[in-house]
This record gives sequence, C-alpha cells and structure tokens, in this order.
Amino acid sequence: MCSVDLASTNVYANELRTAFLTNLLPVVEMVEITQSITACRDPKDNKFLELAMDGQATCILSSNKDLLVLHPFQGIEIVTPADFLAG
Repeated sequence: MCSVDLASTNVYANELRTAFLTNLLPVVEMVEITQSITACRDPKDNKFLELAMDGQATCILSSNKDLLVLHPFQGIEIVTPADFLAG
C-alpha cells in the first residue's frame, strides 16, 4: 500500500502556511511558565491555564469541555471560538 503526504504535494497549502507564519511571528510573545496549576479535571490541560496566567491572557478560546467548565478561571474568560466570534 502506498501513502502520499498531501500537505507536501499541495503547493497552495504550503504557501498559505508560510504566509500565515510570516504574519504571525512579529506578534508572537514567548511566555515563561512560572506557575503550576492543577485546576483542570484533565491534568494535560493545566498547561493552557498556566500559559494564560503567566501570559496575562484575558481569554482562552477552546472547544475543550474540561476547560470550558472552568469559565471564568481567575478572571480569564474561557469560551468557544464560535462564542468569541459572536461577541
């Protein structure tokens, strides 16, 4: 059986990916995680809360139910992308 990596064969997708990253990189901020949070019922999701806290985020966009049930988390809104776009 033969498999094909469609992403590498789709030049348009590669161009879009490159353009997206080129526009994103100037506004990216590296955040050092200094807190350890254990508030989420799924321990693998605590890293998103830690990042939001240390990065002083005002909102987390997620469709993850384990995060959404924590809304709001220490003053940080946790909403679905659809709810965020709806305003």
